[in-house]
Amino acid sequence: LFPHNSSFPLQPGASKKEPVSSLEQVLKETSREMVARSAATLITHPFHVITLRCMVQFIGRETKYRYGLGALGGAWDPRILPDVIPLLPSCASGTLSAFATIYREEGILGFFAGLIPRLLGDILSLWLCNMLAYLINTYALENGVGSALGSGPQPCFGWIQVPLLLLQVSTMTEMKSYSQAVTGFFASMLTYPFVLVSNLMAVNNCGLAGGLLPYAPTYSSWLDCWSQLHREGNMSRGNSLFFRKVPSGKRYVWE
Repeated sequence: LFPHNSSFPLQPGASKKEPVSSLEQVLKETSREMVARSAATLITHPFHVITLRCMVQFIGRETKYRYGLGALGGAWDPRILPDVIPLLPSCASGTLSAFATIYREEGILGFFAGLIPRLLGDILSLWLCNMLAYLINTYALENGVGSALGSGPQPCFGWIQVPLLLLQVSTMTEMKSYSQAVTGFFASMLTYPFVLVSNLMAVNNCGLAGGLLPYAPTYSSWLDCWSQLHREGNMSRGNSLFFRKVPSGKRYVWE
């Protein structure tokens, strides 16, 4: 039906697999994404601080940050819209009240408590994820799996060769998406201590019971928090949902 060397429907000289992104392109894209993500984190961090404090105040049954962003909860369900609409005015006023409370007690810097470790964690996670994905896609998939898929006898008909080439490209794309997810999970595990320190500093010594002794020690800076958690062996505290350990030097007794 087709000649043996026919490239239909591929054009002569066209590449038969996805172009491999160069290291320079990955560096440029990651740099642009880093700037965009850092700007977004800088803008939204005050709301992140208010959200954390709204949750922490439940420890002491306090109402210092009444309503606010925490009133809507973390999961959105369209079915609760009729119940949420009446809360919007109080939610907005509660958020403004939270802003006023933080500004009155801590000044401008209070809105950016825990910002530095959060920024460092986001940047490190982004670079680790993108660079690991690039290395896996380039040296493991393209040179390893890609050559394995392309090995073997070639079909003698063009109408058979084209679907096989499309299948190879589809399989490679799917495996690359898996590698991106795996590297993202690995990067988030490595940078979790930055998330932990950032959350602790956001509520540290803010006037809530959850940010003071005996629930939590007070830290002079995020480096002090980091070093103390490191000494106690609690850098991964709260990272696992199932395999949790008792912090060193702590004893819990059922009453």
